[in-house]
Amino acid sequence: MPTHGSLTKAGKVRGQTPKIQGRARISPVSKLRNKNNYIKRFERRRPPGQKRPERGGRR
Repeated sequence: MPTHGSLTKAGKVRGQTPKIQGRARISPVSKLRNKNNYIKRFERRRPPGQKRPERGGRR
């Protein structure tokens, strides 16, 4: 199987890129996360998933 470019140059750009530190991420306290999930799922009755139904409906 032919390759696209020589394998000796593999990883060239990543090796040249300066390393930067990632920012420290802290997850929310589990009690707060559970409260937010309860509000989202039961009080606002949001369906699971990322696709939300359109608000305006058909125009």
